[in-house]
Amino acid sequence: MIVLSVVIPAYNEAQRLPPYLDAIRRYCDGVFNDLYEVIVVDDGSSDGLDEVLRHAAEGFANLRTIRHPKNRGKGAAVRTGALAATGRFVLFADADGATPIEEESRLRSLVESGADLAVGSRRIAGDVVCQRHAIRRLVGAAFARLAQTALRVSVSDPQCGFKMFRREVAQELFSRSREDGYYFDLELLILAERLGYRAAEAPIQWSEQPGSRLSFSAALGGMWGAFRRLRGLRR
Repeated sequence: MIVLSVVIPAYNEAQRLPPYLDAIRRYCDGVFNDLYEVIVVDDGSSDGLDEVLRHAAEGFANLRTIRHPKNRGKGAAVRTGALAATGRFVLFADADGATPIEEESRLRSLVESGADLAVGSRRIAGDVVCQRHAIRRLVGAAFARLAQTALRVSVSDPQCGFKMFRREVAQELFSRSREDGYYFDLELLILAERLGYRAAEAPIQWSEQPGSRLSFSAALGGMWGAFRRLRGLRR
């Protein structure tokens, strides 16, 4: 039985993803032997990522790749991977490797202890290091406070790209989710609460990586529409 499924949404990550895949392989080979899978969802990349993944898969039997013909958004990519996952635990992680794969054990311990989903947090104090540009830290904190106030999201860092689910919980949540873009995390957390699932948080190591393509203007541009749709879930 597959123990861990690692789902990685990737859009034009031909440069940043390979080192993270190498790190995931080294770690998972040591911890899970062959009882794991890595699912990379290429979300319509145009930078040759598909060729990079074909080459990586030649010597990496645990690697599965799925390609969207067109770019659909991070939420759509994570949904595709999560619904294809077969592991007991389903982790999704950002392709830039900002969170070391070793941090999965913090989340897994929470799920093994009874949580339905576990959320990595860059805002909870702990024996971890979070290296983040000051402006991004402030914007992230403001966004989290807005999500907690306007959408009544309980976790401290809803947008952190490192979350783990029990497989049956992942299947239920992602089969119901509709948000394709950047705010899909919020939808999942709201759905989880509505369905009575218990979320837990753990502080994680996180280091901002160069090459981020998410601009503040793009994030803010979609915020109002997304928040209006998500507030509808609270009614």
